[in-house]
Amino acid sequence: MPVMERLIGARQSYGWGSAAAIPELLGEPPDDRPWAEQWYGAHPSGPTGLVDRPGTLADLIDSDPQRLLGEDVVRRFGPHLPFLLKLIAPERALSLQVHPSLDQAIEGFRRENEMGLALDDPARSYKDANHKPEMVLALTRYEAVAGFRAPRRAAEVLSGLDSALAHRMRRTLRLNPTRFGIRQVFSDLVSTGTRPTTAEIDALVAEIDMRLERGASPSRRADTNAVTMARAFPGDPGVAAALLLNPVTLQPGEALFVPAGSVHAYISGLGVEIMASSDNVLRAGLTTKHVDVPSMLACVDYVAAPPVRPAPEYLSRATRAYYAPVDDFELLVTEVVPADGRVQVPGRGPRIALALEGATTITTPAGQAELERGQALFIGADERVLAVEGDGVVVQADVP
Repeated sequence: MPVMERLIGARQSYGWGSAAAIPELLGEPPDDRPWAEQWYGAHPSGPTGLVDRPGTLADLIDSDPQRLLGEDVVRRFGPHLPFLLKLIAPERALSLQVHPSLDQAIEGFRRENEMGLALDDPARSYKDANHKPEMVLALTRYEAVAGFRAPRRAAEVLSGLDSALAHRMRRTLRLNPTRFGIRQVFSDLVSTGTRPTTAEIDALVAEIDMRLERGASPSRRADTNAVTMARAFPGDPGVAAALLLNPVTLQPGEALFVPAGSVHAYISGLGVEIMASSDNVLRAGLTTKHVDVPSMLACVDYVAAPPVRPAPEYLSRATRAYYAPVDDFELLVTEVVPADGRVQVPGRGPRIALALEGATTITTPAGQAELERGQALFIGADERVLAVEGDGVVVQADVP
């Protein structure tokens, strides 16, 4: 029998999260605790519940993966949902982090298992054996840093700064304006034996703040990000490391893709995030969580590259797609008004539909479901046709 199940998302109350943004979207009263993320998927770190039956989405999929995921998805990814859909609402910067490649994740997960680390051990870096490429779609203005600047551009950001730390960073980049120079500066900043002192970071931030006030900044966004991060994490070397990264500002409807190996940090905003189903995060700063600098540095891609910002492809007047250069996921956004009637939404394999605005009706061979803002559905792969009608916006995660 075809499956269409209402979902109960899993709340994640990380300290960097906004207390209001996600509850407002979900129509829930805020409780003054951070509501950093809301997960929709089958990852064990945040099991998604089912409204109309006991158990979790993972339990449901385990009962019949061939039917619910589709034979093609099972052949490619095994009997597991390959993607994880989230709402994400940073109010202050997330950790300076990187995600591993698939080979690195398999090896890191095996190594920590052999060390006897429990999956919930705070000292653990690898929660699973999967990579974690991800894409965020902004629902509000969304600030981030992602990927390394070209070495000469990074040196320009440091120009005019007289602190000892700025001099050291700038000198290394000018003597070696290659990815190896970036690697040297970044590793010196975050490694235990070479990281700058709190006083050195404070001196750097003070002069950045002063040039911002004078209107003399070569990169106002980079300097503003550094000062913002320093308020949340005073003395943290991640503040200086962030100067090496590309500042990114997304407006609503714009997307950012973060591949494995790309150093990044989200700073503020509300977005929809889609990723491979993984919780592997390797941190080097701007956090109170476990920091594993050697593992993090082993995964970093130091090649300078502009941020990857997928442009939407319009599949119809109502539906636009955001494609990432991975085969774990894709994201579709459908906006309908009553005059549109019933609009068919492309897609294949298992899908999760999340209502972002208004009230809509989802129709599949299994029947119909009313979706209001903040409500979510899982649609099995055996539901080959999906249509939306009403007055609202629905985001759909599925497998390419």
